Amino acid sequence: MNRKMFCFQCEQTASCSGCTGNIGVCGKTAETAALQDQLTGALIGLARACSSNQKTADTDRLILEGLFTTITNVNFHDKTIKKLIDDVNEEKNRIAPGCTACASPCGNTDYYDMNRLWDGPEDIRSLKSLILFGIRGMAAYAYHAMILGYTSDKVNNFFYKALYVLAEDWEMDELLPVVMEVGEVNLACMELLDRANRETFGTPEPATVPLHVEKGPFIVITGHDLYDLKLLLEQTADKGINIYTHGEMLPAHSYPELKKYAHLKGNFGTAWQNQQKEFADLPAPILFTTNCLMPVKPSYADRVFTTEVVSYPEMVHIGEDRDFTPVIEKALALGGFAEDTAFTGINGGTSVTTGFGHNAILAVAEQVVNAVKAGKIRHFFLVGGCDGARPGRNYYTEFVKATPADTLILTLACGKYRFNDLDLGTVDGLPRLMDMGQCNDAYGAIKVAVALAEALGCQVGELPLSMVLSWYEQKAVCILLTLLHLGIKGIRLGPTLPAFISPNVLQFLVDHYHIAPISTPEEDLKTLLEE
Repeated sequence: MNRKMFCFQCEQTASCSGCTGNIGVCGKTAETAALQDQLTGALIGLARACSSNQKTADTDRLILEGLFTTITNVNFHDKTIKKLIDDVNEEKNRIAPGCTACASPCGNTDYYDMNRLWDGPEDIRSLKSLILFGIRGMAAYAYHAMILGYTSDKVNNFFYKALYVLAEDWEMDELLPVVMEVGEVNLACMELLDRANRETFGTPEPATVPLHVEKGPFIVITGHDLYDLKLLLEQTADKGINIYTHGEMLPAHSYPELKKYAHLKGNFGTAWQNQQKEFADLPAPILFTTNCLMPVKPSYADRVFTTEVVSYPEMVHIGEDRDFTPVIEKALALGGFAEDTAFTGINGGTSVTTGFGHNAILAVAEQVVNAVKAGKIRHFFLVGGCDGARPGRNYYTEFVKATPADTLILTLACGKYRFNDLDLGTVDGLPRLMDMGQCNDAYGAIKVAVALAEALGCQVGELPLSMVLSWYEQKAVCILLTLLHLGIKGIRLGPTLPAFISPNVLQFLVDHYHIAPISTPEEDLKTLLEE
């Protein structure tokens, strides 16, 4: 099939079916998309080479970096993707040197042409896409854990299995168990990262975070990587520079080993998709640590720095030495605001809260259980997920606003920026809105659900708990598969259903897990409360 581009891995894909022109909705060019397909094909070849040859920790790291690089809004730089492809091919030749010299090649370890997947039968393509996009999201979590020195053979080995399967001519009944296995292994991966974060940065504690920016030099750090933030805080100590989080870095304010730095001041900006407007006149540098990067506008291009797997043409990239001197020098040169400057959330709030991780919630579990038994708390809603710019995402704000006063809202990931500055008050002394953290902290929500079910003497599926999830990219896919692996049913998903889910696969999810697309806030609230 001749095409300039084919990509349908994110929620905002063109016409809700796939980006096929010269440039994707995210800003990725057709050339970059083709290179990411080549990188994926090379990773499949490497994984298949390791099926009969010994891999190493370097091979594991390369697999994680390669998969992470292909997530939406991570890498727009063809040069760095080409370098990764070369690294993958070099590693494959090191792992299986005999393949390149073989007089009768079997083709088992060859580069895999991704057009075979994209042009395959619809249902097979759908299931393989769930596997591929799921492991891309999981690779991001495994990468963050690896940076902190935490790895898992179970998690790392599964990436090879999943990549191997993508090149196999399997039928639906063979692929479905692997799809569900993505969810199972991702649970172990999220647990690993949760442990890595807590043991490195301390157990999260509830915190109120201001949205105003103090006068003087400052740096905005965005993405997900808490280790990068720690190093930045260390390197800016006593330099008269304040640090502000952005997007998914907000939960950093709840970790004792991070918030002990007095110059970690607050959170700047709203949802990540507003960055092109909010960064335009910002007198400070912005450091991008993971996925959340949008095409950089000329108005602030001289202030953008990238690190880790994030890359964009002509932007200054901080290498593996994590020497943030260029970012620090830029902050001092720009000088920041001349006076303290007030900002608000999307709904006009002047502060937000975070840090209600599973440890914090379970510390008051008895209070929560008693409130449920006394009828003071009628229902729990987990409203979270990855955010995007599609107008229909206003649904989540309206849903939260409409929830009754005797309900609790748990939230996580960047979707919370739609409503996390709302004052929803309390119920039986507990805040009605509890931010559990980043997208990977969905593991914490699972722990809370399991603990509450045990305390109430019921199954998780019998809890007065409903999940209303927004999805944008691949990390939302692996979390959804984890929830399905755990048997959680009745999830509301939107604002649209993933384009890569075929009608037959969707029917399977509806029949077995009762997944439903979001409707209207009023209709969904009525239905969920009645259930």
